[in-house]
Amino acid sequence: MAVAVALAMLTVCICATTATGSRWGVDGVRREVTYDGRALVLNGARRIMFSGEMHYTRSTPEMWPKLIAKARRGGLDVIQTYVFWNVHEPLQGQYNFEGRYDIVKFIREIQAQGLYVSLRIGPFIEAEWKYGGFPFWLHDVPNITFRTDNEPFKQHMQRFVTQIVNMMKHEGLYYPQGGPIIVSQIENEYQMVEPAFGPSGPSYVHWAAEMALGLQTGVPWMMCKQDDAPDPIINTCNGLICGETFVGPNSPSKPALWTENWTTRYPIYGNDTKLRSTEDIAFAVALFIARKGGSFVSYYMYHGGTNFGRFASSYVTTSYYDGAPLDEYATNKFSGTVSRSYMATYMGSSQRTACCSETFFRATDVWKILQYFIRSRTTELKCVAFLVNFDKHQAPTVVFRNISLQLAPKSISILSDCRTVVFETAKVNVQHGSRTNGVVQSLSDTHTWMAFKEPIPHDISKAVYTGNQLLEHLSTTKDETDYLWYIVSYEYKQSDDGQHVLLNVESGAHILHAFVNSAFVGSVHGSHETRGNIILNANISLKKGQNTISLLSVMVGSPDSGAHMEKRSFGICKVSIQQGQQPLHILDNELWGYQVGLFGEGNRIYTQEGSYSVEWTDIYNLTYIPLTWYQTTFATPIGSDAVALNLTSMGKGEVWINGESIGRYWVSFKTPSGQPSQSLYHIPQHFLKPRDNHLVLVEEMGGDPLQITVNTVSITTVCGNVNELSAPGLHTQGRHPEVRLRCQRGKHISAIEFASYGNPAGDCTTFSIGSCHAESSESVIKQACIGKRVCSMPVSPAKFGGDPCPGIQKSLLVVTNCR
Repeated sequence: MAVAVALAMLTVCICATTATGSRWGVDGVRREVTYDGRALVLNGARRIMFSGEMHYTRSTPEMWPKLIAKARRGGLDVIQTYVFWNVHEPLQGQYNFEGRYDIVKFIREIQAQGLYVSLRIGPFIEAEWKYGGFPFWLHDVPNITFRTDNEPFKQHMQRFVTQIVNMMKHEGLYYPQGGPIIVSQIENEYQMVEPAFGPSGPSYVHWAAEMALGLQTGVPWMMCKQDDAPDPIINTCNGLICGETFVGPNSPSKPALWTENWTTRYPIYGNDTKLRSTEDIAFAVALFIARKGGSFVSYYMYHGGTNFGRFASSYVTTSYYDGAPLDEYATNKFSGTVSRSYMATYMGSSQRTACCSETFFRATDVWKILQYFIRSRTTELKCVAFLVNFDKHQAPTVVFRNISLQLAPKSISILSDCRTVVFETAKVNVQHGSRTNGVVQSLSDTHTWMAFKEPIPHDISKAVYTGNQLLEHLSTTKDETDYLWYIVSYEYKQSDDGQHVLLNVESGAHILHAFVNSAFVGSVHGSHETRGNIILNANISLKKGQNTISLLSVMVGSPDSGAHMEKRSFGICKVSIQQGQQPLHILDNELWGYQVGLFGEGNRIYTQEGSYSVEWTDIYNLTYIPLTWYQTTFATPIGSDAVALNLTSMGKGEVWINGESIGRYWVSFKTPSGQPSQSLYHIPQHFLKPRDNHLVLVEEMGGDPLQITVNTVSITTVCGNVNELSAPGLHTQGRHPEVRLRCQRGKHISAIEFASYGNPAGDCTTFSIGSCHAESSESVIKQACIGKRVCSMPVSPAKFGGDPCPGIQKSLLVVTNCR
């Protein structure tokens, strides 16, 4: 049933687009970044800007140009990144800006490709990153309390932030200097923990704001999830639906910025992956622009990358945001208008200036209208309407300005001139890619593998530390290893009644492995959702006299968030022996010995040089044995496809390629669906040698390395499904929407798996011909696409010999293979 809507007269306000003051770059060109209540203002012009988050630490310098180029081709204006304190200052006063940590090189590459930078200095970043980005030495600074009005913390925070800002200035990277950095962030989501600090919380917020402003960067500062950000700091939103949850700027002179639009959910061990549809993202972005007047949206993540080494936070997988538009391997799972500033095409991109007017807002039970006027650069007034349907199931027909329109479920239709539908979030013009992996080398030859059994420490006299107490895990390891051995001696007086002996251990760490007299007796682990400690109860056999109990405490990443992180406690906290009906024997205050890390770690046997320091043996009878090191070599696959190890046959541990850690693995921790959270582990091409690549694993729980395979990963199927009413794509030349297909570099369209112009049923994964179908569909697509890397086809009856079924809304669905 049609719904009639009466429109009120709109009062149009003409917004000035000229900012006050001026700055001049080194080339004599005026360069200035300010803001007003509508947008960031660059050189006097408001900009609606779309950004994508990429972290230089989660890829390699060799990958950066390709990643940034793909982001630019996807239509992004800005690359956003955190600054990672703990990689840049791993030891107090000792800095590292080399290799993956060369932030200046990363920013210069962004600039070279014509994009801007949003620099999130923090220095607390969270980001599912080890210790929230803080270097662990900060934990040991006397009298320190993190992220509050605490002098030791503020001194170190100011010193590091100043170091980064001065580096950017020295390199000329701020926009007024001619560089690409147009906005910076101080702190990160502090409002979530602020109440824990009482009155010291707000005073810290004001201090951080004043400290940042005092650095005179020449660009605006922002605080995300900080509704009370002091002027002139911009408060911004993070989340899935900022068009609904954001309270808005805390001053009419500040713009609405969305610093994290989560493209998916970050994966954790033991949980199934949660993906987000392109249509849902498009709806959220359109709503933010329409309802909140949003002018900056950053996709978190645009490319997630890899948590190399031990940098993932607690229980977070090595693969980070693999479901982002650019996956872990830098291949496009999605490309097209969904990956770019879709709304910018119609609401104030480089062609228009968002200049806003009074907003007319009328609501019914199902849908809403948001109507604006904007002023183009030619000063021509344009009317733009957003028709919003929140209902996930209803598809109401509405009458708007005497035009009858049907709104798709959970969708927003954007009307140019308040008459013509130019974009529908339910009909996103985007290419979908299906990623496949193929085995190129099986590592099943037993003669190529060698093994080394990690020694179980049992001699307290050789321990690094000893004491009559149970030490906290991270304070002892300084977060330089996941592993801490707790060793204690227990005298067993054998009885004649055959009593059972029970070992009870309680730990605040993530995993516990227990050994008695070097024999494995049991393991237990927690999960991301675990609240409280993990507990091991194991029946054990003891010999008469002295017995050694060796307990391996394991962290699967350090925490990355929460108040008072410096006070968090991990590791073994209670140990007891229950012998039959005898009184419980508490071992907490016995003499304990400690070994930090594994023997193999300390001797760096994962490197070629370090591997010679131990005696390796044949692998026979050493599969599925806990705490075993394995090594072999493999050849580099031919071609340019991404390379990965399939570790499905293993348990839990860490893996190195030519001495470079590609991260932790934990494939034995299955998800509710019965699958590993991650089974493929990315090997960047730069980590590989032409041949004889040295592969080393340490296996904690037991696995079979003979079933490991070397795989290549690529997008082998690409699909486009475009409705004739869809908005034209970013690269579309004509007035019709089009299916645009692109194989990854080095591949070409080899076959047409499916093609139908009409009303095909299904989507890119399940498809069939509908009641309306142009018989020429397949032949037309073959002629246009076979043998090409990129091809496009307008969704127009003229291309298919005429309209196969007049009066029916049509789509073009094409599925192709790339080889």
